[in-house]
Amino acid sequence: MKLAIISALVASAAAFAPNAQPSAQTALNAEADRRAFLGAAAAFGAAVIPAAANAKVDYEGIANLGGGSQIDLNNANVRAYLRLSGMYPGAAGKIVTHGPYKTVSEVYNIPGLTAGEKEVIKKYESRFVVGAPAPEYVIDRINNGLYR
Repeated sequence: MKLAIISALVASAAAFAPNAQPSAQTALNAEADRRAFLGAAAAFGAAVIPAAANAKVDYEGIANLGGGSQIDLNNANVRAYLRLSGMYPGAAGKIVTHGPYKTVSEVYNIPGLTAGEKEVIKKYESRFVVGAPAPEYVIDRINNGLYR
């Protein structure tokens, strides 16, 4: 029994003993290691950083989304009509849920549009423009996620 305990202790002690002598670190070895590391880091950085994309940075009709004097019927959010008395929520909701429009006069063909809503639209018709539908704005026409 004593022999088994002693052999177990020797075996466990041998597991923690180093197998090889550590090599001496010199200034030349450290410089070579640093160069190898920086070279590998530069190669990794060049592979990971993509080339600049030709992204559409600004929408040409940004002023027509509600911040200017005109409102784009195809791209403006329903809240852009808040500044036009009588338009929000009835007529504005119907305008943004239908479309896209090719001309401003197509707005009068919206099904369910009341005579009062048509009068209000006629009142502000000169302030409406029709731009090409931009996917990044059309998706948010009804609800852009801005709440109080």
